[in-house]
Amino acid sequence: MAHRPPRTFRQRQADSSDSDGADDQSAEPAAVPKSQAIPVRMEDGPSAGRTEAADRPRRARGALGRGRVWASSRRDGPEAARLADGGAGGRESRMVDLPADEEDGAHCSSDREEDESSSSDSSSSLEVKECSLIVKIPDATSIQAARRKRELARTQDDYISLNVSHRSTTCAVKRNNEEDSESEPDDYQKTIPFAPKPQTVRQRMAEETARRNEGTSEESQEDENQDIWEQQQMRKAVKIIEGRDHSHKSDSQIMKFDTSMSFPPVSLDIIKKQLNTRLTLLQDTHRSHQREYEKYVEDVKSSKSTIQNLESSSNQSQNYKFYKSMKIYVENIIECLNEKIISIQEIESSMHTLLLKQAMTLMKRRQDELKHESTYLQQLSRKTEASTNGSLAIDEKTQRVLEQIESRRAQRRQARLLSGNCNHDEGTSSDEELSSAEMTDFQKSRGDLLQDCKKIFEDVHDDFCNIQNVLLKFQKWQERFPDSYSDAFIGLCIPKLLNPLVRIQLLDWNPLKLDSTGLKLMPWFMSVEEFMENSMEDKKTDSSDKKILASIINKTVIPRLTDFVEFIWDPLSTSQTRSLITHCREVLEERSVCENEVNKSKQDLLRSIISRMKKAIEDDVFIPLYPKSVVENKTSLHSKFQERQFWSALKLFRNVLLWNGLLPDDTLQELGLEKLLNRYLMIALLNAIPGPEVVKKCSQVAACIPERWLEHSAVGAPIPQLENFSQFLSLSANKLSSPEFRNEVKDIILTLVKMKAVNQAESIIKEYHLDHLMSLIKEV
Repeated sequence: MAHRPPRTFRQRQADSSDSDGADDQSAEPAAVPKSQAIPVRMEDGPSAGRTEAADRPRRARGALGRGRVWASSRRDGPEAARLADGGAGGRESRMVDLPADEEDGAHCSSDREEDESSSSDSSSSLEVKECSLIVKIPDATSIQAARRKRELARTQDDYISLNVSHRSTTCAVKRNNEEDSESEPDDYQKTIPFAPKPQTVRQRMAEETARRNEGTSEESQEDENQDIWEQQQMRKAVKIIEGRDHSHKSDSQIMKFDTSMSFPPVSLDIIKKQLNTRLTLLQDTHRSHQREYEKYVEDVKSSKSTIQNLESSSNQSQNYKFYKSMKIYVENIIECLNEKIISIQEIESSMHTLLLKQAMTLMKRRQDELKHESTYLQQLSRKTEASTNGSLAIDEKTQRVLEQIESRRAQRRQARLLSGNCNHDEGTSSDEELSSAEMTDFQKSRGDLLQDCKKIFEDVHDDFCNIQNVLLKFQKWQERFPDSYSDAFIGLCIPKLLNPLVRIQLLDWNPLKLDSTGLKLMPWFMSVEEFMENSMEDKKTDSSDKKILASIINKTVIPRLTDFVEFIWDPLSTSQTRSLITHCREVLEERSVCENEVNKSKQDLLRSIISRMKKAIEDDVFIPLYPKSVVENKTSLHSKFQERQFWSALKLFRNVLLWNGLLPDDTLQELGLEKLLNRYLMIALLNAIPGPEVVKKCSQVAACIPERWLEHSAVGAPIPQLENFSQFLSLSANKLSSPEFRNEVKDIILTLVKMKAVNQAESIIKEYHLDHLMSLIKEV
């Protein structure tokens, strides 16, 4: 059913000039039947009217054919006061006519007249409440339809519309009213009732019955819709089931056996063959199951025997505890050493840097002093920069260097006099003295590093940092369970495990000092040696235990020795060379256990030694040549400088040949004989004045030559590298043939005989009639 939207009546002032208000006033006098008047009530303004109309329930239109709306408006101003006098509560009631359908007109007017006659004694408030219950506001569609009907009626002049929005329509209506003014009464004489007319009890009962019937019809409509929906769902389900049954029936029809098909003939042989094949397969399966069964039986027997053996042994729990404790111990010591190795490496690097700085300081000082002294003597020999008083003009730096050199030499001479050493030759000293300030700084830095080294294992138990305690742990394992000890290759793991602990003890070890502790006297060496002796007593011991000490030396000691040789060792220092040779012999002899193995660390050490000596020969050997007139004066600066440089080169020659037995012979012969003797020493000897000093120098050179090299020389002739030296000796003997140099000639003959130059010695004896010296040759 269509519903009409609520109408609102705005408050208008008395002097309003709105066009709509004018139209309303002009429309009020029109004659409208009372039966078509719909009461509308508005309370408290337009908003209250709209809210009340919206909340009012929708109801079906009854037999009257139109709806009623009760509206009350509150007006302000003098008009409201005037209306308040005439009505209760200051409210104004009026009837607003709304058009309805033409088909309900007559019936509606008769009902209205009956209502007016029967409800004269009802109260106004009861009438408002009852009328508000039966109002049904039409919707927008009904309103549009009613407007179209009014337009049609207006064109036919059937009746005058309530709401005139156009002036043309209003004028037409006025003209119609003027024409009918004689037949109809004036508008101001008509009373428009706005209050609803009272209804009888019968009418109210009829309206209530109609409202209930309407609700019942709505519920029955919902029930009917629900029944329709359920029936539709039932029909769908039935269709699905029928479809499935149909598909099953079609499949069963397809699967029906076709009797018209033909099969191959079946004979007894075919059946027998198939049965035999089936039997063979079953037999094979049975045999495989039988084999699995036998295997499982054997496994069960083996498991039972193992269980019995484990149950019979009473020490299994103790063995388990021992293995578990060893596992925990090994994990803990590895974790501890991994943490401490970083500190050990830092201290090692600091100590190496400290020693390297000291060595570089001494080496650079020696080379600078040699350069300044040589330059000064060259200027002195040329006398190009002599001053007026005969002295040489030199710079302050050279003067200061020369003074420092002479001061240290004077200190060394005084020390030799106090010690009683009067056979010293100038130039053979190492010149390794440091100033007191430098020595103090060096000792302080070294002491700090050693103190830091002691703090590394302060927070560690002795079982994890003492080499002897660590080896005792593994010795117990070796004694109790030699098989598992061998299977775990403990002999190969111990050297790597002890590496950080050995490096701690080698931190203050300096193999270039004669007073340094030997390897065999170190605690770690004695502990490892004792462990190896205990291991060798057991015949079941793995052979890897015999190589523990050699492996530690190879991986820990030799690399440290190599660093000293490459960066710190000074080949011109006899003391450093002798100490280094002693430690190298000790180390390399311990490697005799692994003679057949390729020892890379040993080869690296020997190569480093050879390389360092080559560098010293090229950089530190310098023998200047001066005129004989200058050299003849033994007190001159040139003569003294040349003598010092010769004895310095001879000292290096001696230090190189001290490596005899450790380095290859051909390498030493190349370095000592070919480079030092024939290239430097022989030139100085040939330039020297023959005399006792030359014979002494030749004797010193011959004394340095290893006798082992001379054993393989040809009969009556020296080795090829000594040919030039033997000829120089023969020439010197000829120059000293005077009777005053008989002792010097004898020394030359003895030197030739020592070098196996027998033929040259015999020729000298025969030439100078020295038959009393033939006995020396015969003794050889």
